[in-house]
Amino acid sequence: MRTIGVVTAARSDYGIYLPLLRSIAADPDLDLYLIVSGMHLSLEFGNTIDTILADGFAVDAEVDLLLSGDTPAAISKSMGLGLIGYAQAYARRQPDILVLLGDRFEMHAAGLAALPFRIPVAHIHGGELTTGAIDDALRHSLTKLSHLHFVTTPDYARRVAQLGEHPEHIHVSGSLSLANLATIDFLSSDELEAQYGVPTDPAPLLATFHPATLEYDQAAQQFGELLAALEELHVPVVFTLPNADTGGRALIKMTAAFVDRHPWAWRVKNFGTQGYFSMMKHAAAMVGNSSSGIIEAASFGLPVVNIGNRQRGRVRGANVIDVLTGQADIVAGLHQALSPEFKTKLKAVANPYDQGNAAVIITKVLKTVSLGPDLIHKTFNDMDFA
Repeated sequence: MRTIGVVTAARSDYGIYLPLLRSIAADPDLDLYLIVSGMHLSLEFGNTIDTILADGFAVDAEVDLLLSGDTPAAISKSMGLGLIGYAQAYARRQPDILVLLGDRFEMHAAGLAALPFRIPVAHIHGGELTTGAIDDALRHSLTKLSHLHFVTTPDYARRVAQLGEHPEHIHVSGSLSLANLATIDFLSSDELEAQYGVPTDPAPLLATFHPATLEYDQAAQQFGELLAALEELHVPVVFTLPNADTGGRALIKMTAAFVDRHPWAWRVKNFGTQGYFSMMKHAAAMVGNSSSGIIEAASFGLPVVNIGNRQRGRVRGANVIDVLTGQADIVAGLHQALSPEFKTKLKAVANPYDQGNAAVIITKVLKTVSLGPDLIHKTFNDMDFA
């Protein structure tokens, strides 16, 4: 039996992982080794390890790495604590393959700690660009630490190859999170209101704004511009909370103060996968800078106002309206997103991240790939640019 280690560090990556976790757990030839860390273990961010346990997964190892602060020093120290914690987890039990997703600092620490153990790393969502965040560098660094690559579009496959990875180890799987849409039991409007206290008539905006970590010193000012735009429009809005990034805690406080002042605004600490996708299904539009607006929203035909640089460089569908961080630009973008003409155009919008059933594609490779020296002894695949 082949042991597949999976690291999850936040509610965001767990929701994406979910179809793959179920696929691995259901395969009699695979043994899931689940390592839980980061925001999952923080009461401040919803203690979402409880969601993992409620979904029926056993937690095999916990790596508690988050410090209470979100300064650059605190983030760097958390990365160091992660290196120690992941090393201890691998020493206790070494998986045959380690699966990492995305670009967060918690994932990078997990990949770096795996290097001395000679654990083959399978990386999901490589080759993408988010040039407004430190995640961009972490993602490309993870590509070089990894041995198998599951990318969401052919463009990203070419970029991973450009980084020197061998084409036979690069697989275009599409977005794993979209596999949720085929199996999820969406909540009705009444169920959303009963579970989360969020009314959906009239349909609200869904707002998620994270610090652009290369501009963390501007995060509060940028978020203030979004709040001013929402104040000007005076439309119902549901906030989800930012991740544990530099400057994120200030945004959490600003969100709480805004919701307290406005009876037409709500915040939800943790929707979970079912609740979040259900909210996307019932929302009038999304606003902020979340990757979910870039990757998943097109599958709902949902208009998205994407603010600033955090997602700059990512492939996006025709549902995304890119705006600057100023109040006037955000207001103009929201007017366009909420217009009947724009929504009509989105009825048949294509999602560039939909390449088929990613969970099936990834599971098959994890199950069948040869684990011999050819996988672990990486060479640089030079491209001919002549």
